[in-house]
Amino acid sequence: MNALAKSLLVFVTAFTAACTPAGEIEDLPYVWDLPPGVEPPAVPEDNALTMKRIALGRRLFYDDDLSLDSSINCGTCHQPQRGFSNPRPVMFGIENRLGFRNTPTLTQVAYSPYFFAEGGSPTLEMQVLGPIENHDEFGFNAAELYERIRQNDEYQALAREAYGRPMDLFVLTRAIASFERTLVSSHSPFDNFYYRGDSDAMSPAARRGWELFISDRTQCRSCHDGFAFSTYEFANVGLADYQDEGLTRRTMEAGDVGKFKVPTLRNVALTAPYFHDGSVRSLREVVEHFNRGGEGHPNQDPRVKPLGLNEQEVKDLVEFLRSLTDTTLLNNPNVQPIQ
Repeated sequence: MNALAKSLLVFVTAFTAACTPAGEIEDLPYVWDLPPGVEPPAVPEDNALTMKRIALGRRLFYDDDLSLDSSINCGTCHQPQRGFSNPRPVMFGIENRLGFRNTPTLTQVAYSPYFFAEGGSPTLEMQVLGPIENHDEFGFNAAELYERIRQNDEYQALAREAYGRPMDLFVLTRAIASFERTLVSSHSPFDNFYYRGDSDAMSPAARRGWELFISDRTQCRSCHDGFAFSTYEFANVGLADYQDEGLTRRTMEAGDVGKFKVPTLRNVALTAPYFHDGSVRSLREVVEHFNRGGEGHPNQDPRVKPLGLNEQEVKDLVEFLRSLTDTTLLNNPNVQPIQ
């Protein structure tokens, strides 16, 4: 199948799924829409991607009934127009309870080898229950949620169609994970320039920023590499203070204080504020932080050091980061809340 035919198939499949009631969607395998040469993410054998599973996951993702008081849903924090993140410095939940960590983007989450900022969940399916059972987010517990969703006749019918079993937590976690795996950015200006060979897709400033990004001088690519723009290692980027100790919460090692999973840079221009605590307001401030070499935390990664970028180079690097915005994904009707 050539690239044009594949793109048409992906568009028709997504548009049809977005406009068709979940119970009427044909149960076809999902077709990845990826640039030439890019491998699809790994998918668990017990949760193969099908259109019915994705459609069910989308309904659950945007369902307020997954929270204790039916006031918020996954999309409340992970907003499509914000690159599946949130403009608040830290996440929030029912009764406007505040968490302690910035909401991460879900873009390219399918490529992550583990989940949460300290890597505490090994699978996307297991991650789903984290926000649900967190007191400061959904404030629920799995047993009570099970009682609620099993009484939903529509979900019971859709679960049997998608998974061949009644609606339960197995179905809920796998369906939501299936939907989240489809949130893959592949049509940003950078993608069209780098993978598809469109020399006009990026501005001259963004192309200069890309050259800086991959240079030995900045070493940005040593952490933000590959199609997902992340190596998924844990790093301390040199903030002044870490009330949230990051990886140490899992390892109990003092040397891991301030280390967090390297985030993807996909749609990064839309996901402000930045860093684990939402303490940095703009992309320019992020670049300036690295340009001055961080704040000198004892566990600061040795790659965070003064870069000596001039004003034009700072602007060029910011323009490159803006070129990672994928409006095709964000405007796709198949990832929006169901009206």
